[in-house]
Amino acid sequence: MSEILCEWLNGEVKLSRSVVPGSLSEEFSTGYLLGELLHKYGLQDDFNQFSQSRAANAKLNNFSLLEPTLHLLGVDFNENVAHDIMIGKHGAATKLLYELYIALEKKRKTKLTGVAMEAMRPAVPARLKSVGSVSFRERRIGRRQNEIMARIQAAVIQVPKPSLSHTLKANDAKKLLKKKREAEDTYMEINKFENEIQESLQTEKLQETTLESTAQAATELLPTYSDDEYVRKIQKHLEEDMFSREQREKRRRKMLMEQLIAHETEEEIYQEEQLIYKLMRQSQQERRIAVQLMHVRHEKEVLKQNRIFREKQYEERRLREFQEALDREAALAKQEKIDCEEQIVKERERHEKIASERAQAHYKKHYNICWEVIDQIVDLSTKIGEYRVLTNNKVPLKLICDWKELFFNGKSIYEKASIKTLPSEPSPEQLIELNKMDLLDEKDYGEYKSMTGEWCPTEEKRENISPLNNNILGHVLHRLMDIFYPSKPRSSLPVIPPFPIKGCILGKLFSGKTTCVKFLEKVCNIQVLSVDTLVQEAIQAFLNNEMKTEHNLISQEAESSAKQNKVSILLSVRAQLGAASQKLLKKGKSIPDELLVDILLEAIKYEIIRASPEKGWILDGFPMTVNQARLFEKACTGIDPDEMEAKYVNCGKISLVTNPRTPNKPSVALPAFDVSVLLDISDTTVLKRVASLKCKYANIHSPLITAFVLGIHQYDFCRISGFLDTWPKLENWFSDNQNTLVKVNAETEESIVCKTVKEILIEEIDKKQNKRSVLEESPEEKALPVKPQDLLSPISVTPPQIKPGTGEWIYVDEPLPKEIPDFLVPYWEIVENVYVNTIKTVLRCLRDEQYSMIYYLADIRKNFQDYLKHPDHKQEFVSQWQLDFNSISDDLREDEETKAELHQRVTDLRDLLWDICDKRREEAEQERTDIMNDGWLRDHKGIAINHFFSLMQVEVDRFQDTKRLLHDYYRAMEGKIPTEDRQGFTRLPLLDIVDKEQKEDQNESRRIPLVSYKLPSPETNITKSKSKGTLLKSVKDENSSENVVIAFGKDENVISDTWQTAVTAISDMVGTKATKTRLKLIKDKAIAYVEELTMKAEEAYADMEKWLGARFLAEMSSVEKLIEVGRHHIESSSKIQYEMNLEETDFFISSDVKVIPDPVPPSQVPLIETSESSTLTISQLNTLHKHFLQVAPKGFIQKEVFIDIFIDLINSNLGANYLPDAWMNLTLTDLHKLTTAFSTNTELIDWRRFMLSAAQPWPVPSVTQLLKTLHNFMSVDVAGSGFVTVEYYMQVGLWFNGSEDLSKTKDCTEHLAFDRLGNLLKFFFHLFADTGKVPALLNYSEMLLYFASHSDPTEGVYRALSIATRTYINKKEASLVCETFPYTNTEEDENELLNYRGEGVVSLATLLKVFPDGGTLNIFNRYCFLLKHFIKIYKELGNEDLTPLPVELLLKHPFIQDLIKKYQGYKLHVSIHAERIIESS
Repeated sequence: MSEILCEWLNGEVKLSRSVVPGSLSEEFSTGYLLGELLHKYGLQDDFNQFSQSRAANAKLNNFSLLEPTLHLLGVDFNENVAHDIMIGKHGAATKLLYELYIALEKKRKTKLTGVAMEAMRPAVPARLKSVGSVSFRERRIGRRQNEIMARIQAAVIQVPKPSLSHTLKANDAKKLLKKKREAEDTYMEINKFENEIQESLQTEKLQETTLESTAQAATELLPTYSDDEYVRKIQKHLEEDMFSREQREKRRRKMLMEQLIAHETEEEIYQEEQLIYKLMRQSQQERRIAVQLMHVRHEKEVLKQNRIFREKQYEERRLREFQEALDREAALAKQEKIDCEEQIVKERERHEKIASERAQAHYKKHYNICWEVIDQIVDLSTKIGEYRVLTNNKVPLKLICDWKELFFNGKSIYEKASIKTLPSEPSPEQLIELNKMDLLDEKDYGEYKSMTGEWCPTEEKRENISPLNNNILGHVLHRLMDIFYPSKPRSSLPVIPPFPIKGCILGKLFSGKTTCVKFLEKVCNIQVLSVDTLVQEAIQAFLNNEMKTEHNLISQEAESSAKQNKVSILLSVRAQLGAASQKLLKKGKSIPDELLVDILLEAIKYEIIRASPEKGWILDGFPMTVNQARLFEKACTGIDPDEMEAKYVNCGKISLVTNPRTPNKPSVALPAFDVSVLLDISDTTVLKRVASLKCKYANIHSPLITAFVLGIHQYDFCRISGFLDTWPKLENWFSDNQNTLVKVNAETEESIVCKTVKEILIEEIDKKQNKRSVLEESPEEKALPVKPQDLLSPISVTPPQIKPGTGEWIYVDEPLPKEIPDFLVPYWEIVENVYVNTIKTVLRCLRDEQYSMIYYLADIRKNFQDYLKHPDHKQEFVSQWQLDFNSISDDLREDEETKAELHQRVTDLRDLLWDICDKRREEAEQERTDIMNDGWLRDHKGIAINHFFSLMQVEVDRFQDTKRLLHDYYRAMEGKIPTEDRQGFTRLPLLDIVDKEQKEDQNESRRIPLVSYKLPSPETNITKSKSKGTLLKSVKDENSSENVVIAFGKDENVISDTWQTAVTAISDMVGTKATKTRLKLIKDKAIAYVEELTMKAEEAYADMEKWLGARFLAEMSSVEKLIEVGRHHIESSSKIQYEMNLEETDFFISSDVKVIPDPVPPSQVPLIETSESSTLTISQLNTLHKHFLQVAPKGFIQKEVFIDIFIDLINSNLGANYLPDAWMNLTLTDLHKLTTAFSTNTELIDWRRFMLSAAQPWPVPSVTQLLKTLHNFMSVDVAGSGFVTVEYYMQVGLWFNGSEDLSKTKDCTEHLAFDRLGNLLKFFFHLFADTGKVPALLNYSEMLLYFASHSDPTEGVYRALSIATRTYINKKEASLVCETFPYTNTEEDENELLNYRGEGVVSLATLLKVFPDGGTLNIFNRYCFLLKHFIKIYKELGNEDLTPLPVELLLKHPFIQDLIKKYQGYKLHVSIHAERIIESS
């Protein structure tokens, strides 16, 4: 990020100093560069006040000037950030620059100036700047109010006493007018002041509104990130100050208005008093009138107040009723919304289920496809690997091409079944193999016919290849085929005139089809046809008895009347179709597709054509299935799509030659639709539109509307699922067969979809008009102008000679007798079938020969290697020699004569082993010679050559049959009778590879001639001898070099002679270049095949020779190593302790087999358990356990019975060793004290807890060890039953396993150490397990509660709670003083404790398990007591439903704390030694 910021600052901003990533903190610590950056963006106008000094005052000045601008940009900046930047903290300047970069980029994108940003500042910071102006405005308003009050006081009318002069009335009138003027002036000034006040208030409100909106926009554009507490306090103080100032201003205005109103009231009262006073002075009558007027005024005021109060009551009642009505409507709308949401959720769940099923099906389909492809890839890889082993990493290209063909066609490469002997009904696997064989035959035949692939000629010979097609023969054969197989007449097209546009709009429900077609009908002048509407109109026409006058009627009676030219009045065709539809609908059946198509066709023919033939038409939502599309296509075009043929009937029957003049293709009828538009929309959008439709009708509370909406929902899902089922086939029909499908995204706005469809239709209409205008233009109408050069006399030029069969060649087609095509066409069909089938058969045989060659060569290689590995008898002689060598006594080994004798024996052994090696070498060479002379190579070369001769024969036969057919054809055109060819068909000879005995059995009248195929045999010159290796060597050399070369030379001569015979047979005929070329290619291929076969066989023979020599040398080397070892032991005068092995080519000494046995070790002393004076042995513990289990199997025993058992054991311990020696001296008093220690205030003893203490010493676990053991048991308890078997118990173990290595002792006679811990592990299982069940089950939670005991009973309770809640619970008191335990390490590992810490909860049942007896009550009412108090505790802690509580909360209760302190059930006694127990008790 630092590099990006430096590039921005140096490249775009161009600061005065260049910055690098490592110096950002130092460069920006003064704040000067930050001010320059903001100044360049036009935000820091006071940049001239910045200082470049690094002094503390300069830095404070710079950052103080930066703070308002950074807050204006919304950058998170406070005194902590400034301090970090000034001290150069790593990353602080980078973070601030990054925030500045983001804020300035936003400013640049929004194109905001500094003034605009200042205007968009929030209201509180903006008022900080205008505090002075506000106070000035307040002072100005106060002075204005004082001036107005002075004017009001000056304007008070002083009513003087009336004068007694005669001008009293005139003076009063003048004063009254003066007062009125002054009052009017005062009122005008007051109104003017109030208007100014209102305008100023409105201006302030407008500014506040503008500032708030601007602040909101600025906040949206430049989000603030300030979290400075000091700034927030200032802002809060300013807001409170502004609010108090506004309130003070309001109170001031209110007081001013009240003063004005009071002044007016006092003035009125004063005037009234003066008036009353004057009236009362005039007369008593006037006083009465004045009193009445006062009463009337008072009554009016009372009436006015009553009316106002009544209107207020009415208004309140209306508002209350209106609010109640709104509440009722809101409740109903809320309930309707809830119902609608529930319905939408159900529909969405159903949709998701259907979508998941479809996705699963789609996944399975693609998974199967991928699995098949991967299976084929694996088969191909393994097949290539297998053949790489067979061919020594030289897999033929032909095999790889065949496997690739099978792979691309989805066929299995491996053979599934044998097809050598096929039954009458082949199995499916055999049919697959036959299909694979046909596929490879077609591939090989295609390559052979087109001379490609394997049959592709070399580059030198490719230029001389003549055209493979004979145009003359093609013309003749196609003429004969046209005569023999006349073409069928095509059906006529229906009489429907062309339309400007024919189309259909398809899509799911609610995709917008109807909306789109209505738009097109208005804009594009297109007739819209809806199947539902047309069916309804047809039924209505039938109900209205729509009649039609016609000459051609549908029924048989109408046809007879039409023949008689009688005019009848019958139902129209539309009415008849409507009658059929109504009949089916009344029966509850659906209208068949044929009837729907007839209704559509009737509407197109007799409505659109008659009403407006220049209009196009478009179907709304039809067709919906492929069957409807096919029926409509057949009805409109007259062609059945299932039986449509694009070529003549005769096309494709001739495969060997093609017609030089391709027949004119039949005119292809245009499809029924010019364009098919699909409104593509997802299922989610459809469901949303359905939900919106329901919400639209939700406010209409009508049973009919509700039923209608529910019906729509049920019908929608059927329509959607039906469309999804049928659309894939329809899409294939319109896109592949018709090529008219256009998809439009229907999830956009309605206007855009309609506009897009309109453009598609207009484009299609323009295309049709352009095609029609091009077809109407005739080339004959365009007459070329006559040029002067055309009027000149022509110059005679000799035209070039036309070659037969070229495009300019003119064929003479004279009439033929009828018998000639009937004879020649079947004859040529037989020729073609024989030619094709024979070539396929020969190529298949060559393919099988290649496989047999690969397998044969691989087999002889493997068999020869296995032969070389055959066992010999050398090891017997070596073992006997070693036995004799070791039998010599040690005192004779130092004797020189003995050593000389032993050396002579070693020499004799070496000579014997060498003779065996020489013999095996001679046998291997003889085996190789037998393989070379077995005749396989000669026979298979002869078979392959015969296959190539068969190909030559097929080509010669085809040429001869073609010649005879042309001869008969042209003689028949000349009117001559065809004659038989006097020259017989040429038969190429085959090689005779059959034995003499088989030759005698064959018939002498053989159709195919044979020639002898003999190769020089080595048996005639060289006899098989096994005595001398040199003679076999000469045989090997002759077979491997000279004979192979001679054999290949003879094979090549035989192939050339046969090819020459075939070429000679056709050389006297015309047009033989193509046949000669193919024969030459066959000859070259045969020579290459034989050469390859010979070369591979020679390589195999050479490999066998190399393996034989390497084997012989390796055996000789191993013998030499053995002899060296023997001579070494002779010279060292020592025995050979370990067995010497000479296996095949390897020599080694086996250290696992000793020929001199070791001394027998003494037997081990069995394990013995040592018994101490106060420790019970394992056998004694088992004895006590059996006694207690028989008396009290549930685990609790009475004190008296416990004492009786011990007394019986002490009395009967003579010689039985039931108890240790220290236990034998226990008295009755000691036993009573012992029982008291294990039964606190109870009459029962938990004998399992006693046995746990008696089994000491054993390792006392820590809390983490207990929790870890508990989790280990839970991991193997998969079912979560809380029980484990003995197998899982021994697998998990406890915190100790007892797996110490006790088998090693210093001396074999010493006693092995007894594994007490391992035996204790087994004893604890039997102690706590339920042995009454089969198999025995252990409740590991209860067992670990026993092991939670501690020397401090309080600590034991906390350990038990940790086990019960499965989390670590720490005791929050002072550390405990514990007694020392053997094998004990109670220190807790803090790292392990972290794994078991958590917020543990404890239930009521768990609490009862932790405190089984209560500690203070007898056993009979302990459960009820604890249950009652525990329930009370749970309710006191606010848990009325008795759900589990947190342990921390429960431990704070006084009863639980007191119970933990007093409970002694988890006290563990350090030792059961009698004296210590008695002392401790």
